[in-house]
Amino acid sequence: MSLSNSSSDTARKEEDPYIVDCDVGYVNDANAVHGQELAEGKTFYAKLQRFAGRFGVEQRGIERVPSDERTDSSMSQVGTLWFSANMVVSSFAIGALALPVFDLGFVDSALTIIFVNLLGIMPVCLFSMFGPRFGLRQMVLSRFYFGYYGVKLIAVFNILACVGWAAVNVIVGAQFFHAVNSDVPGWAGILVIAIATLGICTFGYRIVHAYEKWSWIPMFVIFLIVLGTFAHSGEFNSLLPLKTGPSEAGGILSFAASVFGFATGWTSYAADYTVYQPVDRSRRSIFIYTFVGLFTSLCFTELLGAAISTAMANNEAYLVAYDEAHIGGLLAEVLVPRLGRFGEFCVVLLGLSIIGNNCPNAYSVSLSLQVLSEKTQHVPRFVWTLISTAVYIAIAIPGYDNFEDALESFMLIIGYWLAIYEGVSLTEHFVFRRGSFGGYHPEDYCEPDKLPPGMAAMAAFCMGILGAILGMAQQWFTGPIGKLCGGEFGGDVGFELAFAFAAVTYLGLRAFEKGCFGR
Repeated sequence: MSLSNSSSDTARKEEDPYIVDCDVGYVNDANAVHGQELAEGKTFYAKLQRFAGRFGVEQRGIERVPSDERTDSSMSQVGTLWFSANMVVSSFAIGALALPVFDLGFVDSALTIIFVNLLGIMPVCLFSMFGPRFGLRQMVLSRFYFGYYGVKLIAVFNILACVGWAAVNVIVGAQFFHAVNSDVPGWAGILVIAIATLGICTFGYRIVHAYEKWSWIPMFVIFLIVLGTFAHSGEFNSLLPLKTGPSEAGGILSFAASVFGFATGWTSYAADYTVYQPVDRSRRSIFIYTFVGLFTSLCFTELLGAAISTAMANNEAYLVAYDEAHIGGLLAEVLVPRLGRFGEFCVVLLGLSIIGNNCPNAYSVSLSLQVLSEKTQHVPRFVWTLISTAVYIAIAIPGYDNFEDALESFMLIIGYWLAIYEGVSLTEHFVFRRGSFGGYHPEDYCEPDKLPPGMAAMAAFCMGILGAILGMAQQWFTGPIGKLCGGEFGGDVGFELAFAFAAVTYLGLRAFEKGCFGR
């Protein structure tokens, strides 16, 4: 640390007696907002907050949580939230894409699932540690990487991601209802799941965690039933030949992009779900609980999906079921012929598992909307939750019949922008802030002149987009580098190039920016 930075930290400690130890991340509560302050006054905003507070609705939005209100004592909730959010059919669907979309056997898809998930969840685990220390939501924390104004662009991408994931997820759930009863229209299933999710997320952090703490149990039991039933059927084909050459390489790279996009998609939400944890909570514990919750659930469901998809290679019934009702049809083919009505009941519950996956999307999108401007911040969080729910319902209903192609494309697009986000934020944290929590002054989160200008981050973001374009391989476009990474259809290396282009650009420009502006 330079002499000037050291002097600045000393001055801050002298000015504020509430700093305990900047070097390990215990910081003052300047610019934090106590809960009761949100409902004070005679404005319509305050009246609406007081009304919501009577019913136990969380009133806080992106305002910093003071240390005396970081009182979530349950360590296990950190892990169960992520375990429940991924013990769902959406993650199962990612694994099931291996054969019909990417033409991969079980062994090569399994190895891809394990190692790519290991890579994709690391940023989620890292940023989850920031919540207890700083009391800041993930998009607000991002101001320390992209600047006060630059982060608004990041928030827009995160809003699109939250709404898009939510729409894709309710489509998946509705397909399960349709697989059991073809008379159930897609829009009905979409409404059931969306309204149930809205009911939970309206109440906020505490109820979201409470739901996720227990919702994984029935879903895990049903997935075990799926596993046992499928294993007993003898349809698992572990001997699908491992292909070689450019086509195999392209398939693995493109499947890896889908797996990575799903796993790392939680990065832009990470700190939102630890922000009420005590300020002295062990960073190692936060990291481990997050890692275990994510890695175990993602690998279990995706490996199961990849295994069941192998049956489509030789069994016409599985292929027809998948073509007619996609993932819902595939799981119905496993359960219903052998378990009858109980199998149908299991399929319906699996469709409802989408609620657990959608809660983080519906909750975090409201926080990103508040980051856009002072005007949007003065719209209560729960109002934004209602509006965003209406939007993703409007997207999902007409998009119901185009699930598979939309899912693959959307996974890849999400992976691209998050790779850019991670290229900038990880470079800032590990290079310019030396990987230390003491390199931050979270009380500056709402003061633009004390945050990075954001010009280097925006330039890096643009370069990251260029990298993604060069490396992508999708049905509607294949970049020049993507064409070289596979057979006829190329191979997707968009997220690798997006990260590399963004990180290298930011490394050079941020050093210049910091030298010019001193922040």
